[in-house]
Order: sequence, then structure tokens, then C-alpha cells
Amino acid sequence: MTVHPLAEPFHSEGDDASPRRGIGVLLSHGFTGSPASMRPWAEYLAAQGYAVSVPRLPGHGTTWQDMNKTSWADWSGEIARAFEALSDQVESVFVCGLSMGGGLALRLAADHPDRVAGLVLVNPAVAPDRKDVKLLSVLKHLVPSLGGIANDIKKPGVEEHGYTQTPLRAADSMFKGYKILRDDLGRITCPLLLMRSAEDHVVGPSSARIILGSVASTDAREEILENSYHVATLDNDAERIFEGSAAFIERVSGAVSGG
Repeated sequence: MTVHPLAEPFHSEGDDASPRRGIGVLLSHGFTGSPASMRPWAEYLAAQGYAVSVPRLPGHGTTWQDMNKTSWADWSGEIARAFEALSDQVESVFVCGLSMGGGLALRLAADHPDRVAGLVLVNPAVAPDRKDVKLLSVLKHLVPSLGGIANDIKKPGVEEHGYTQTPLRAADSMFKGYKILRDDLGRITCPLLLMRSAEDHVVGPSSARIILGSVASTDAREEILENSYHVATLDNDAERIFEGSAAFIERVSGAVSGG
């Protein structure tokens, strides 16, 4: 199995001299994507002094055929393992996610409501927007894949480096995972910042409505990204996401800025 060079995981232990010492940030990429979509964000947070981890979800960063052998349980399991590893290094962990990565972040917060310090979600997905999703349970046995969803980016010349095909067995597992997650959103109590693109060709606004209407968090805020499509972490609003997440983490954690 050959992993694409840009899909390698990213880890930074943080700066011991930084006022952010003891705070970790776990970032999860989305469905058919890879750590490449989170790398600039991760590097920005690492430069602020945070300990940062971006795992590569099983089946990602290689081939879509590999991904068809994996499932929601594999992806959520990898995020849980990365969370435990980061928790061993720091006192508190914030979790960020893009698209399905946002769903995985919510899954983690629902499973560990007393351990996740806060959530930053970018175009998170927890529900299908297409009615034909219900056909996946049958369709996956007939064809292995359909056209891909990668590179929904407004900024010219930017590549997500995701799969050009959508593996259907994996997609079916994802949507089944979302269904269970939606029933558990009420267990989430941590502060939450949700950033959503005004124009997104992959995830519709219904997921954001479901999330904000279901979580038990008293500190939950939505911000609209006006100049990006789905992969906003690589798009025109990337700096706003980076700076906004850092400000959110600092406010919630009580970290003091300065040298």
C-alpha cells in the first residue's frame, strides 16, 4: 500500500515555552480526502504553540479501492486512538473536523462529553442531502464506485488531492454512522464553533441545522463563510478559519497570549 506523499499524518508536540502548553488540537479530514486538506490549518495551530495531531483515516490517501474495505467504525476508531494518544501528552484536547471529519469529531464528543474541551467544525456532515442515498445499500453490490466529490474549492488552482471516485460500500457505512450519531448529538455539551460555507456543493445546510438544534452545548455559534465552497480549509476563507479557531480555543481554554 503506497500512501500519497501529501496524505501523510501530521504531528507536532507543541512548544514547551508557549502559553498554550498543555493544550492539544486533533484535526480530522473528510470522506475520500486526506490530511492534505488539514495540513495548512494544522501548521498554523502548531505555530501558535499547540500540540497538534492530524491522523490519516484508514483507507484514505491510497486508492478508493482500499477505502471500500474500510468503514465508519474504522474511521471513528482511528480518531479515538489519536485522541487518546494526544490526551496522554496534554491536559486538554480540542477537536476540529471538515465534512465527515466534523461528524467524527461530534462522535468523539458524544462518546466523551467530559473530555473534549471544544469543537471546531467546518462544513460538518451528519445527514444526507440526496434522497437516493437510501439506494446505496443495494447499489454498492452492483457497482463499486461513482464519481468523486473532491475539489469543491472556489479558489483557482487549488487541489484537495482526494479520490476521483466515491467508493460506495464506504459511503453506505458513513451514512449509517451518521444515523446513529444524530441520535446521540444531545450528549454533546462542550463549546462549539461551526463554520459553514454559504455555497457548498457537497454538504447542504441541513447538517448544520441538525447539529445546532440537537447538541446540549450552551456555547454554540455558527459563522458563515462567504467566499469558499466545501473544502473551505484550502479555500479563500482559510485564514479566517485558522484565526477563528485559534481565538475560539484560546477563549475556551483560557490560554493567555504572549511570548
